[in-house]
Amino acid sequence: MSSNPSDHGDTPQDPLSEMLARLFGGGGQAGGIDPQELAKAAGLPSDPNAMAMIFQQVQAMFSAPSDGPVNWQLAKDNARRVAAAGGDPSITASQAREVDEALHVAQMWLDPVTDFPSTTTLGRAWSRAEWVEATMDSWRRLTEPVAVSISQALSNAITTQMPEEMKSMMGGASSMLANMGGAMFGIQLGQAVGALSKEVLSSTDIGLPLSEGTMALLPTNVASFGEGLDVPDAEVRLYLAVREAAHARLFAHAPWLAAHLFGLIESYARGIHIDVSKIEEVARDIDPANPESIQEALAGGVFQPERTPAQDAALERLETALALVEGWVDEVTAAATSNLPSAQALREMIRRRRASGGPAEHTFASLVGLELRPRRLRDASALWAQLREERGIEGRDAIWQHPDLMPTSKDLDDPAGFSKRRELLDASDSDVDAALRRLLDGGFDTPEDDGAADSEDGTESRPDNGDGGSEGDGPDEHGSGDGSGKNGPSA
Repeated sequence: MSSNPSDHGDTPQDPLSEMLARLFGGGGQAGGIDPQELAKAAGLPSDPNAMAMIFQQVQAMFSAPSDGPVNWQLAKDNARRVAAAGGDPSITASQAREVDEALHVAQMWLDPVTDFPSTTTLGRAWSRAEWVEATMDSWRRLTEPVAVSISQALSNAITTQMPEEMKSMMGGASSMLANMGGAMFGIQLGQAVGALSKEVLSSTDIGLPLSEGTMALLPTNVASFGEGLDVPDAEVRLYLAVREAAHARLFAHAPWLAAHLFGLIESYARGIHIDVSKIEEVARDIDPANPESIQEALAGGVFQPERTPAQDAALERLETALALVEGWVDEVTAAATSNLPSAQALREMIRRRRASGGPAEHTFASLVGLELRPRRLRDASALWAQLREERGIEGRDAIWQHPDLMPTSKDLDDPAGFSKRRELLDASDSDVDAALRRLLDGGFDTPEDDGAADSEDGTESRPDNGDGGSEGDGPDEHGSGDGSGKNGPSA
């Protein structure tokens, strides 16, 4: 890139046009970047209509006001465009009725297999666009810490690498550059959420309550999921309805759980660090006239966040929590659908689907740096089954009363030993509690209290030190007599 501003005659250009002219080489492909090659390098679609939509989004990115480092309205608009691409039919009255009936049956089937009662959660049939609208606030909560980090890193990298004469020319447009990274993130988030809308089957399909107080199925996606399974549509819908209703009961009767899961994700996201020096190093080596250099830079993981030990710990806790949620739902659903002919086949397919994730999930994972997948779903399901055998349904579900009662990753390693380990921990806690009560009661103030505590039940005698025994009659070795010897007068 030349360091001297080009002379385009007397007609002044706005700073953005001047910057883009420098970048792309004012004459289109001649001496600049082929837009199609740039699109390929950036992972953008080559279809002209899709590119036109993206250019409209870019124009909106610079013209629409943003209430933070990310243009969330742009993200939602883009998500809806992606959701509608290829068709997003409105929900028919027949589909709404089928979903409502399936959710009602699901509630009845769940009653005998869980201690959690039915909820007043509303049942819905959603189109993909309705799913986007209903869940976008949750996506914002999940991704905003990531967006802030990336926005700041990219803004710093851009302003650091920009030539001095370009900085002065940009003038008041510096604020635009400051928000550029976040706006680009918003577009990518919209792309990822829109792609997810074509894959998710229900409101809790990724294991999180993305829309509080709602049970919902997406009939269009459910139909696509059932294609080729050789299973009646009604059975597929009913099985998925049981899973959705089980999620709803769990999150309703463990009110701390949703905040716990979101908190783990937010904790992970806030620790994200983008290596600005790496971005600057790669930026120096990029030849704007050579699309291959851009592609190589992007493929090198220049924007990939660096994971810290604290993030690794948060990620392990998150994966364990997601596995426990999915494992409980898997176990309860299996019990509730025991009379459904296709239940076992559907259970195995859902397990594999949740463990591997789809293309849209991978896209989202690359965007925020973590995968919302219960990798240890089978281990967690085995743990909940073990607890049901040992404690019954009520005892199993009672574990959800408080986060301190929840199993750990070590418990997933050895489900059969969970109860024994918990008994040892409880016994240790009881010893600590007893010692604490004694300390608060002044029980450690005098040595005599120790002896009194030992002889409180009358079965233990004081040790004979030769100076503390009674001079008169004392109890014999069996403790016989009138009992006065136990607390006889001291010498």
